[in-house]
Amino acid sequence: KNYSIEQLAEDTAGLLDVLGIKSVKVLGWSMGGMIAQELALNHPDKVNRLILYGSTCGGNEYVLPEQEVSSAFADKSGTASERVARITPFLFPEEWREADPNYYMAFPKSTQLTSNQTLSLELNAALSWKGSCERLQQIYRPALVAVGTDDSMIPPANSLTIAERIPGAWLVQIEDGGHGLMYQYPEKVSKMVLTFLETR
Repeated sequence: KNYSIEQLAEDTAGLLDVLGIKSVKVLGWSMGGMIAQELALNHPDKVNRLILYGSTCGGNEYVLPEQEVSSAFADKSGTASERVARITPFLFPEEWREADPNYYMAFPKSTQLTSNQTLSLELNAALSWKGSCERLQQIYRPALVAVGTDDSMIPPANSLTIAERIPGAWLVQIEDGGHGLMYQYPEKVSKMVLTFLETR
């Protein structure tokens, strides 16, 4: 069965219902931000505050990454571990990687790895999403849009578009940050998120 961004948002809404949670503060990173947008648009009562980090509103207005990045994602050869290893460097700016060559050691360790099939289904879901750019003005909850200025996976211009479309949205750009901003600057990201959540 194929995945879709819309269905993943419906799954999230269904999970909240099963857990008896009426409203949540949602942080969506990358593809998670796409899902979060659909959740906020289709189930506004379930989203109290919205944080979209390193994401895009997709569709015809999606600013694509450089060909090297797109090719790494599109390459389905090898094991799931090899595919993840191929795209991991693009999470961070080159200068930052060179300054800390063992950067990957700080990653949270998981006992389970996403399967190759699931990786492909997730990629297809993101690429086939029709987008939300023309609907974002319907989001009326407080929203924070965050991005690293050196994000090569989902270029910062995409976050600018989102922030322009959501009424009253905050926009935070972290200098020298890549797509994996929370691994580079965890203190800055934590402060940013907490400041937004604590502001009335």
